[in-house]
Amino acid sequence: MATDLLRVQDLVTEFRTDDGVVHAVDGVSFNIRQGQTLGLVGESGCGKSVTALSIMGLIEHPGTIAGGHIMFEGKDLVGLNQEEIRHVRGKEIAMIFQEPMTSLNPVYTVGDQIAEMARLHLHMDRKHAWEHAIEMLRTVKIPSPEKRVSDYPHHMSGGMRQRVMIAMAISCTPKLLIADEPTTALDVTIQAQILDLLRDLQREFQMSILMITHDLGVVAEICENVVVMYAGKVVEEAPVRGIFNSPQHPYTEGLLRSIPHLGMTSAAKLAVIKGTVPSAMNWPPGCRFAPRCSLRFEKCVEDPPLFDVGGQQSACWLNESGRRATSKRVVKAGEL
Repeated sequence: MATDLLRVQDLVTEFRTDDGVVHAVDGVSFNIRQGQTLGLVGESGCGKSVTALSIMGLIEHPGTIAGGHIMFEGKDLVGLNQEEIRHVRGKEIAMIFQEPMTSLNPVYTVGDQIAEMARLHLHMDRKHAWEHAIEMLRTVKIPSPEKRVSDYPHHMSGGMRQRVMIAMAISCTPKLLIADEPTTALDVTIQAQILDLLRDLQREFQMSILMITHDLGVVAEICENVVVMYAGKVVEEAPVRGIFNSPQHPYTEGLLRSIPHLGMTSAAKLAVIKGTVPSAMNWPPGCRFAPRCSLRFEKCVEDPPLFDVGGQQSACWLNESGRRATSKRVVKAGEL
């Protein structure tokens, strides 16, 4: 049985501003096993990316990790100084960012940027690091890598730049790859190619992947387990089939109903989740989804724990009382 590579336990990340404290991540917990792909999903502003940056040790002032633990191979990353976290970041844990054009340095060639990772973490000399950069471009299936290694980021398409980001991320063969919305700015065909590439690289390097996305189609395509976040908290955790076939939280159900599916007529209207995500400076008391939930009842003024529901975890009081209403329609992964 695979062991846990990463254990995030009760993570709290806050940002202190002149207007108040932003509680971006508020008690988040999840595990990632060796070789597993875990999806972290939710609306913009729910805390997904801040969770990833906390794991990477990239939270800067005025942000701070105010509580919890990030256990990586049994070692707590919370509290490490910058030099200690740099030994982990890039070599053991790597990250692909959402927009490669803002993540790649425009004044250096892509080869220089990949080679820098090899020199820093693998202690290669300049010649071997350059050869390593060419090999990494070949690994991510960029044509003519011997030529493209001397290109600048603006010489490349969006899909190619994303492949360069992946090449940089895997250049030191990390054990955990965090992918933050890696297909958002790409067209559908390129999205599929990037997901296929990540799957191939995972098999080749035996990596674990934390896939951060709001796209449930990506989740269905690549993930084994899913953590659903809302307003800084985990509201549901389940195997990917459980999420699509039997969602146990009203928020998850709302996300699934809002997805267009095969067989919809042109006159059909997508379901919407009414209201907006509350402010992270002033989360509502009790269940944070209750103000937008059509199934709320008197118990929802209390903060629900995660209940076990047939192998799934759901932070909804309906799961305690047995009053959960079954959705009339569930979304099959193949329909996305």
